Amino acid sequence: MKIAIFHDYFGAIGGGEKVVIEIAKILNADIITTDTDALKKIEPHARIISIGRTIKFPPLKQISASLRFFFCDFSNKYDLFIFTGNWSHMASHRHYPNIWYCYTPVRAFYDLYSVFLSRQSFLTRLIFRFWVYFHRFVDQRSLLYIDNIIAISKNVQNRILKYYNVHADVIYPPVDTTLYKCIEYGNFWLSVNRLYPEKRIELQIEAFRHVPEELLLIVGGYSKGDHAATYVEKIRKDLPSNVTFYGEVDGDEILDLYARCKAHICTAINEDYGLTPIEAMASGKAVVAVDEGGYRETVTDETGMLVTASVDSLVRAIKQVSKNPEQYRDACLERAMDFDLKKFSEILRAVIFEMDIPIYS
Repeated sequence: MKIAIFHDYFGAIGGGEKVVIEIAKILNADIITTDTDALKKIEPHARIISIGRTIKFPPLKQISASLRFFFCDFSNKYDLFIFTGNWSHMASHRHYPNIWYCYTPVRAFYDLYSVFLSRQSFLTRLIFRFWVYFHRFVDQRSLLYIDNIIAISKNVQNRILKYYNVHADVIYPPVDTTLYKCIEYGNFWLSVNRLYPEKRIELQIEAFRHVPEELLLIVGGYSKGDHAATYVEKIRKDLPSNVTFYGEVDGDEILDLYARCKAHICTAINEDYGLTPIEAMASGKAVVAVDEGGYRETVTDETGMLVTASVDSLVRAIKQVSKNPEQYRDACLERAMDFDLKKFSEILRAVIFEMDIPIYS
């Protein structure tokens, strides 16, 4: 069976991009996308087909990606198509049979619409409303051609039901636990995320401003043409001396940072799922996360702390975990195995080749 995976773009390294690479390896599939900049850093030997670059200005980037997928045609070259990301399923009207492995319904269109709208100036607010009105319609229309939707978490499963009125099974994204190890509990906390407003990195920065004896290393970048540039410029101003932006790093270096950090922190708004807590736990490191979204499905009392999204709550958790970070190690390693790549591969193959129902339903 020849399989193609459609993915929006590889403009920055994130959990979604890592998952696409793993699916392609498991299914021996080609990847069809637009921008390929970050793909060279993740997997330079992937079989990749670019249908053209996007315009690096929001929302023209998102619109141009959607149009490229809508007008492309690989219908006679593959036996099955898998869509991932926010825009690639615009190709569903001529590419079938198909499956949409849904990371989330577009949050700017649905659950975070008011949040995104509030960030706009008067002029850009008009443009934003216009874009969402028409693009949301196209998004909904593309569902008419989707054969099956699989969600990455129960949190996303609920969003799909709420906004699309469609039931989706759940298959949690994987982490290859064999790649991770615990070398030490060093002198720094680690934060790994795309530098986007919905990640609420400012919360982390303010929390560590109140814990000057602890160090925070923030790893990650953002794609050109997304909504992040102004946000990144803002949070980089007036940084406390114990917080460092490390930028994007390659696979070996991020593995080493996980292996040597004291613990991990994540603060995204109602996170879809969250791959980084699993990566941290696979390294034997505790996770402090906000008590929202997908974090509730992965982080337990034995593997870290779930707290309210406030500076005070984060400060208390950072101080508590820092007292004895080693105590979480065994539980973290055990928990990470629930999301191991081998398990994901078995479930995915069953769904693709045997059409079994995923065990997480």
